[in-house]
Amino acid sequence: MRKFLVVVDDSPEFDAALRYACRRARSTGGRVALLRVIPPGTDQHWSGVREEIERQQRDEAEALLSRLGQEAAERSGAQALFLIEEGEPVEAIRKVVGDDPDIKIMVLAAAGGARGPGPLVSAVLKHGAAFGGRKLPVTIVPGELTEKDIEDLA
Repeated sequence: MRKFLVVVDDSPEFDAALRYACRRARSTGGRVALLRVIPPGTDQHWSGVREEIERQQRDEAEALLSRLGQEAAERSGAQALFLIEEGEPVEAIRKVVGDDPDIKIMVLAAAGGARGPGPLVSAVLKHGAAFGGRKLPVTIVPGELTEKDIEDLA
C-alpha cells in the first residue's frame, strides 16, 4: 500500500500538509504515515532527568499522533501509521524512508511570507530527490491552502 509521509511539527502550515496527504491517500487507496521527531537528548551527567524528559516527550508525541491519527483516518479512510524518531529531522526522515519502501511520497507544506518556506522545505530544495535517503518524490503544498483548494488539487 502506498504511504504518504507527513512530518508532524508545530508549524501553522502543517495542517495543510496533513489535509493534502489525507486527500491524496483517499483518492489513491493509500495510507498516511505521521512522523513526529523528538529532539535529541543532551547532558549525559543528568541521565535521570534526561530520561524523564525523554519519557514525557514520547508520551506527548504519542498523544499528539493519536489525536492527529483520528483526523487522518476520518479524512483518508484508512488508519494512519504512527512513527516516532529521536534526533534531527532530516536524519529521522532518512531513517524512516530507508526502513519503509512503501513510503512513496513525502508531503510538506511551505510557509509563506518573511518566514521563508521552512527548514524541511529548504533542505529538500538543497538536497533534491535524495533528501530522504533514496529517490523519493516530495510534494510541497502552500501552507495557506484552504479545504476547497485541497479538494480541487488532490
